[in-house]
Amino acid sequence: MQRRAAQHAALGDAVRLAMVDELLLGDRSPGELTEAFGLSSNLLAHHLKVLQEAGLITRTRSEADRRRSYVRLLPGMPARLAPVPAGPATAERVVFVCTRNSARSQLATALWQRRSHLPATSAGTRPAARVHPRALATARRHHLVLDPRATSHVDDTIREGDLVIAVCDSAYEQLPARPPLHWSVPDPVPAGTDDAFEHAYTDLSDRVDRLATVLTDVVSPRKGTS
Repeated sequence: MQRRAAQHAALGDAVRLAMVDELLLGDRSPGELTEAFGLSSNLLAHHLKVLQEAGLITRTRSEADRRRSYVRLLPGMPARLAPVPAGPATAERVVFVCTRNSARSQLATALWQRRSHLPATSAGTRPAARVHPRALATARRHHLVLDPRATSHVDDTIREGDLVIAVCDSAYEQLPARPPLHWSVPDPVPAGTDDAFEHAYTDLSDRVDRLATVLTDVVSPRKGTS
């Protein structure tokens, strides 16, 4: 009860509530939040501290550029707290991108295909020849199907009308045009354990659920009129 009260108190400030709205569908660096809300660095640090102490956000270092950090919502934030963003409303397809296209982007695509009727695919900035064996094993444990040879390059995949989601820091920081959404999901491959892949799966599943709820709300009226 005390934790819930602290969270409601933290969200009683309009700026902090707007930050949670901003973070609902994707992660942001402190610099991106500063630019989005026109805050001084001291005031931003204050708001982030309040949200973090309330158990609403966490901050992590970029796996690509260790000088950068990203702010992300902790699991459990209800999607209904945020307004529907304009960008995803016009998406014709969802494309999940990571570096090797061998684990995170593959799992995210499979989760999306089970959760939403909108088409989805995946790609990599430096795709591997095959999907990682532990990604295949993780998918099997959760009754998802991955094609072990279905990797592709972003240049051969992304097209106009796609909603591109970078599910790793390297892809987000290296793509020529930064995607509108960034999910800072730790790479499970260096650890190479079932636990690391399960953690990535759980992280992706929570994020897919949040985004699919928003996109379903946007497109469902069209289905009823067809």
